[in-house]
Amino acid sequence: MPMRRSTLLAALLLSSSWANADSALSEQTLNATQELKKHAMVSQHPWNILESLTTEVGPRLPGTEGDVRAVQWAMDKFKQLGFSKVYKEPVKVPYWYRGSAHASVVAPFPQPLTITALGNSVAADVTAQIIRFDNLDALIQADAAQVKGKIVFIDHKMERYRDGRGYGPVVKARGKGAVEAAKKGAVAMLLRSVGTDSHRFAHTGVMRYVDYVDAIPAAALSNPDADQITRMLSRGEKVEVNVKLTSENRGEATSYNVIAEIPGSDLANEVVIIGAHLDSWDEGTGALDDGAGVAIVTGAAKHILERGLTPRRTIRVVLFAAEEIGLVGAKAYRDAHKDTLDSIYIAAEADFGAGPIYQFNTRVNESALDSMEIIAKQLESLGVKLGNNASWGGPDVSILPALGVPVAGLSMDGTDYFDYHHTADDTLDKVDPDALRQSSAVYTLYAWMMANLDEELRPIPLPKQ
Repeated sequence: MPMRRSTLLAALLLSSSWANADSALSEQTLNATQELKKHAMVSQHPWNILESLTTEVGPRLPGTEGDVRAVQWAMDKFKQLGFSKVYKEPVKVPYWYRGSAHASVVAPFPQPLTITALGNSVAADVTAQIIRFDNLDALIQADAAQVKGKIVFIDHKMERYRDGRGYGPVVKARGKGAVEAAKKGAVAMLLRSVGTDSHRFAHTGVMRYVDYVDAIPAAALSNPDADQITRMLSRGEKVEVNVKLTSENRGEATSYNVIAEIPGSDLANEVVIIGAHLDSWDEGTGALDDGAGVAIVTGAAKHILERGLTPRRTIRVVLFAAEEIGLVGAKAYRDAHKDTLDSIYIAAEADFGAGPIYQFNTRVNESALDSMEIIAKQLESLGVKLGNNASWGGPDVSILPALGVPVAGLSMDGTDYFDYHHTADDTLDKVDPDALRQSSAVYTLYAWMMANLDEELRPIPLPKQ
């Protein structure tokens, strides 16, 4: 991947932006913030952490040996980095085995196809005629008689955006497509990959079954293969495809949320959470999703430790288990801490690649927005602008605002994120070291200032249901 900002480091170190003195952040905190920025923008910690995780552990699908190694790696890494409080909390996770995936056009133009099983899919060896739909809604509205006995092909192309907003409209078909197809008597579901690339690899991701509908196999096609099938169908021919999957559900396993803390001083009972998820899909090494996030938040806390600084509030790094298969670790964390959620001052999560971060969003009480502007002013020299007050905080922490917990969203540039998302190409070489360093520096400053801010952030504006 070419560097997006080859001069990023030099430009950010030369620039500086000071907030006006204000009681919400003391002069001592602001001085430390500037020193932290200089330190973080020359740090190798984020890259070294990411290199270690992707090399020594690699893929870490929940329930697998890779997941077990990842938990031990995280415990050891936190201790090596000097955190005084390191612990883990158990999480029950479903264990799905991918197996192999093969597909081919049987007629009228025989040739192989590139596919990958979607997470939770059952096994298959079926041959049937393809029926194509533009999107999930078109399938839902279709006549069941047209679908019965066929392989449903949902051909919804994802659009590329910096903020990733093209993902939501398309990913619905991945999650629900097999169920909707099965309701109408389909024997399998194929999906155009949820991705923005034109490479011949497929994007995996979780899908769901429901108890009252037969489980049919579900797989994603590479985008070039989706185009190929569409061209075949455009010729007016009946297209028959064979799909073979050997995936299976293997019951339940135990994983862990892995946690490290920098204890606070006079406000130690209040907690600033910076999180990421430790698990990954199993075809790449999870470098962008979400090894980068692990490196960003762990590196951020290490920078504060390394400067010998003591925050007023406790800074808690949470590496959540099993995000990829349904926020399982996040829900376990919520339930385990349900009686102390009011101690969370604010939470944020890095889970959108390596960055760089370009915007600071919040969900806090409107009376605190002036203080958010002060924090944003300190982030300006890192290329970050103040955004909105409607943040959801990131996938794992997105379940907290409904419970009244303030969150922040540090928006990362995801222009090319979905070129690699959930593929075999999610590997270390796709990570821009300068972007990773900038993102970790932003989290460093954010965590430090939030941990020392003299401001009440509750009650928050609740998300719309």
